Amino acid sequence: MNELRRSKELFEKAQHVIPGGVNSPVRAFKAVGGDPVFVKSAKGAYMYDEDNNRYIELINSWGPMILGHGNELIEEAVAEALKSSLSFGAPTAKEVDMAELITSMVPSIEKVRMVNSGTEATMSAIRVARGYTGKDKIVKFEGCYHGHGDSFLIAAGSGAATMGTPNSPGVTKGTAKDTLTAPFNDLAAVEAIVAQNAGEIAALIVEPVAGNMGCVLPKEGYLQGLRNICDKEGIVLIFDEVMTGFRLSRSGAQGVYGVKPDLTTLGKIIGGGMPVGAYGGKKEIMDYVSPQGPVYQAGTLSGNPIAMSAGLAILTYLNENPEVYDQIESSGKYLAKELSSINTALGKNYTINQIGSMISLFFTEEPIHDFESAKGADTVMFGKYFQGMLAEGVYLPPAQFESWFLSTALSTVDLEEILTAHKKVLGKILT
Repeated sequence: MNELRRSKELFEKAQHVIPGGVNSPVRAFKAVGGDPVFVKSAKGAYMYDEDNNRYIELINSWGPMILGHGNELIEEAVAEALKSSLSFGAPTAKEVDMAELITSMVPSIEKVRMVNSGTEATMSAIRVARGYTGKDKIVKFEGCYHGHGDSFLIAAGSGAATMGTPNSPGVTKGTAKDTLTAPFNDLAAVEAIVAQNAGEIAALIVEPVAGNMGCVLPKEGYLQGLRNICDKEGIVLIFDEVMTGFRLSRSGAQGVYGVKPDLTTLGKIIGGGMPVGAYGGKKEIMDYVSPQGPVYQAGTLSGNPIAMSAGLAILTYLNENPEVYDQIESSGKYLAKELSSINTALGKNYTINQIGSMISLFFTEEPIHDFESAKGADTVMFGKYFQGMLAEGVYLPPAQFESWFLSTALSTVDLEEILTAHKKVLGKILT
């Protein structure tokens, strides 16, 4: 691979005008050493940097590009929408079409409100849950990341964990007091918290499959157990499916596990790569949102026609072509199996968690089922591995605490190239 001369120049310039030189902390490569790669273009399974190096891409814009980069269906939909102007700040037919499509694909969502990001979606869902119940406290889970809203930066995962600041300065003591945290996959801990705060909890928010402490799957019966607790105590159950929505199935993780939340937050795939988010759920809860109800939430660019066009294109395709999920599940299982085989041949039984097109390789031989066990992974080893894979032309998430995201654009040749790079890099690190 060529030197990253142009990327280094851009990063040097960026640090003078952008905090840390990046607009999202995990892009800074701080957790893996070195300077970030500046991207120029991407197509299909490949990404190209400013120095014209090619990478097989396993981030896919942190999830949205399930069909790969530069998909013609989405690009054509956006190009057509551009002819009618970029934004109106007024209702459009596409907003209705999008809402109808989402509610038809996700049975738990009876009404949905479009917003501009996953963070905005989770913040709004919490607010409407509080307004609906008249209670203040929420329960979240250690290592689950729901965006950078104040309520969620208590024992957060993802970038907060990567940067070493899971409890951010700027979050007030009052906000922290109303955010209760429990270990992921531990029903007894949730039951204890609920008992200690009886009648005070508005909502419980969880990633049904965690993607922000690496990919961590729920234990058998765990999600149904949360559903039962919330039903018993009158707590609004919120599934944060910003990552998993329309990625694990046409109805997200809730479709895979057969558990219906009261509210769901969405993002990433529903915009086809455009900035977008949404929250929706039971009619009686969503009717508390203004202008129908008293809970205020608004956004100038919500339901932006360009984002709606991109989202309609990808969701329509996924809805009409369910075999996509079989294809991508097959790729995920194959990659996990072969990575594990290589690890074993090199004398290591590193933990690999995988579901559908989400996968994580943890540099530990202990099982990963919550944030505490994830933190036991060797992040120094991961940094060496990341840099080695980058040099071999494979672009991974630059943090141990992030899931890999596969796309349908990955060919068998690409998968073999990833495995060849893995064997070479890991072998070099271990010797």
